[in-house]
Amino acid sequence: MTNSVYKINKGINKPIEFKGLKAQYIWWLGGGIIALMVLFAILYIIGVNAYVCVVTILLAGCLVFIYVYKLSNKYGEHGMKKKIAKRQIPKTIKSYTRNIFLIH
Repeated sequence: MTNSVYKINKGINKPIEFKGLKAQYIWWLGGGIIALMVLFAILYIIGVNAYVCVVTILLAGCLVFIYVYKLSNKYGEHGMKKKIAKRQIPKTIKSYTRNIFLIH
């Protein structure tokens, strides 16, 4: 009997990587899984058929995994933060006077 050991790869100056997920996406996937467990509990408590609950959670879980892996592959370790920061840069800067460009 062999023990299953998950390896978290981390080299010098490299992001934490687990099964292809990089850095913060590991946390996002964990949060998605927790949200799915809460959704399952809510559906089950309000009386939805157990098979419907399981199928719904499995489909939603597949979508969460696909989406998080897609984000991880597309943006990498810091790319998502850069994209969010880029949205905050104004498209244009309006100046109605030349005084800021003149040396006093």
